[in-house]
Amino acid sequence: MRRFSLAPSLLAALLLGATNVGAQWLADPSDWKEAEAPPPPAFELKRLVRFEGPAYSSLQFAVDPATMAIGKDGVVRYVVVITSSSGTVNAMYEGIRCVTGEFKTYARHNPDSGWNKVQNAEWKSVFATSPSQHTLRLAKQGVCTNAAPASSVDAMVRELKNPYFSP
Repeated sequence: MRRFSLAPSLLAALLLGATNVGAQWLADPSDWKEAEAPPPPAFELKRLVRFEGPAYSSLQFAVDPATMAIGKDGVVRYVVVITSSSGTVNAMYEGIRCVTGEFKTYARHNPDSGWNKVQNAEWKSVFATSPSQHTLRLAKQGVCTNAAPASSVDAMVRELKNPYFSP
């Protein structure tokens, strides 16, 4: 059983841009249940919308807007495409839970075999130092608003195309 701690919620609120801490922060998080994630959607490189990745990285980060969805469970799921300076393309099917500042990788794409489900995928903090710092950047640049999912996928895409966030 997961123990509730207000500290991560407050940190998420502050870093993801919450202007006030409402009742959602005080609710028992054990009441939340993740919906079953749909299968990874098909993505196309020609539809990608870039976003700023970590400053120390030479990788390019983008999402395919056609893969973005806000689930009834509040999880924003999407396909992120990461391209190296040599042109190598990697894609992952991920979800961000804005209210807690967490992300999960559901599947990784292999150009030869397609999607490979991540076994025992777990929620991890977007604030942790790891190779997945792009999730924090994506959350800040348009996916999350006031520690909740943006109002719509269209709103997310608009923010990603015209970022107000300066990394």
